[in-house]
Amino acid sequence: MSLAKLWQRQGRQKEGHEMLASVYNWFTEGFDTKDLQDAKALLDKLS
Repeated sequence: MSLAKLWQRQGRQKEGHEMLASVYNWFTEGFDTKDLQDAKALLDKLS
């Protein structure tokens, strides 16, 4: 998430979204945890 946020600040939203989405999509459960909720919120911002 830190790298995606950095890229967002640098105007590299597409790259940040692609990278974070690839990691987020590995998960099959635990979507109610704070970390994955934060990741989903950041993905929504980057889209």
